[in-house]
Formats: sequence, C-alpha cells, structure tokens
Amino acid sequence: MQTRNRVFDDISQLMTNAMGVAQGARTEAENAMKGMMDRWLADRDLVTREEFDAVRAMAQKAREENEALKARIAALEGKAD
Repeated sequence: MQTRNRVFDDISQLMTNAMGVAQGARTEAENAMKGMMDRWLADRDLVTREEFDAVRAMAQKAREENEALKARIAALEGKAD
C-alpha cells in the first residue's frame, strides 16, 4: 500500500507542477497579447476617452459662445434700425 500511495503522491505532485506551468504560460500569453494590442492601438493614433471628452467640452463651450454672440449681434442690429 505504501508504494501505491507514493505513486499517487508523485502523480499529484506532477499535476500540481503542470498546473503551475500552465498558469505561468497563461499569464505570459495574456501579457504578450496585451502588449501586442497596446502597440496596435498606439499605431492607430486613436484618442483616449479623456482627450475626447475634453474636446467635446471645448466644442460645446464654443457653440454656447457662438450663440451668445449671435444674440448680441442681433440685439445690436435691432438697435441700429
């Protein structure tokens, strides 16, 4: 019986080691894929969400200022008539 337990212990240890290797390979693959995706996205010259939101806020402010100026011009033209 002692020999049989030793065989199971060896198989168990082998499986544990194999799982550790598989986990390490998975982590390496994830890191490699993430690096590849980061490089690919950087090459595409895409903007970040923060940059997009900042430009959108600037455009909104410019539209509001434009509308205020249109109203002011209309008021000044009305006084001139």
